[in-house]
Amino acid sequence: MKPTVLCAISVAAAGLVAGCDTIPPGAERGPHGTMAFDVLVDASPPGARIEANGEVVGNTPIHLKIFGDPDGTFHDFGSYYYIIRALPLVTNQYPQIRVFGTGRGFSHEDYIPKQIQFDMSQPPPPPPAYPYPEYGPPAYYGPPYPYYYYGPPAYYGPTFRFYYGGHRHW
Repeated sequence: MKPTVLCAISVAAAGLVAGCDTIPPGAERGPHGTMAFDVLVDASPPGARIEANGEVVGNTPIHLKIFGDPDGTFHDFGSYYYIIRALPLVTNQYPQIRVFGTGRGFSHEDYIPKQIQFDMSQPPPPPPAYPYPEYGPPAYYGPPYPYYYYGPPAYYGPTFRFYYGGHRHW
């Protein structure tokens, strides 16, 4: 086979394997090859204040613009999570939170929802009995290793010896 034909075939194969990550036509482009997704955020009594990653974005109902990957997942902009909080306006309501994974550091990556609904009268779930339920409590509460005594520590610095009383007898 001629070298030019072989080179053309290898370039075409490399182009097919690499593929293209394109944004659909008509979609708004964002930073780092992302695209904008429109998410409706609503609360059961309207008017709850909404925070997205610590920034106040408005009161419900609100359309939130989230920049994500073209496959519909959250983009890693340097954080492991994308957090949306709803803060109550009156007493007897509870703050609500939704946490989405961004895929940073090979962690899980969530899809961007079309709509987020908060029920402000729902109390938060109780905290787990143990902070890491998948591991359980430790079986042994003592030190991580048994104690052994090896004598005083060796000292390898300069030493001074004093001889007194004449000469040594063996």
